[in-house]
Amino acid sequence: MGEDELISTSARYLAPSIPGDAWGAEAAAAGRRGTQKVVRAGEVAAPDRVADLLGVERGGQVVERRRIMYLDGEPCELTDTYYPVGIARGTGLAGTAKIRGGAVRLLAELGYVGTRAQEDVAARMPSENERASLSLKADEPVLELTRLTLDAHDRPIQADVMVLPPRGQRLRYEIRIG
Repeated sequence: MGEDELISTSARYLAPSIPGDAWGAEAAAAGRRGTQKVVRAGEVAAPDRVADLLGVERGGQVVERRRIMYLDGEPCELTDTYYPVGIARGTGLAGTAKIRGGAVRLLAELGYVGTRAQEDVAARMPSENERASLSLKADEPVLELTRLTLDAHDRPIQADVMVLPPRGQRLRYEIRIG
């Protein structure tokens, strides 16, 4: 692992048994400081891709939590998390306050436990807003990681769209078969 490299393991973001802030814990395990700021939360019209992932009508309402993640005080990731309104309306997921125990734990308390996740990672050039928010150079690409979390009945309960610069990143996937 390089000096400025942080290995991110998706599994820790899916388990309700891990208390608190998974991002902060992951950064701390690497001797770094991970924080986040909720920029916006509430009901929005679902972007087409999110609507397709969550199985809601295009343009239909979803609950969004938009965050900026920081590593050692520097912006390192833009994360938009979406929930079906039937799950998140009127809960802490729809507000900007910190969620005690984390969003995955709150989902579990509401009766929604993820048992499977699908992730897609793509490289692309950032939008101007993404470039400014992440303090990127003009020719610097980003990685876009899209995660769909499903429950035991294969019902979508959460969709995440994360945008991050590839420098200093390593994504680790552990796959168990059988």
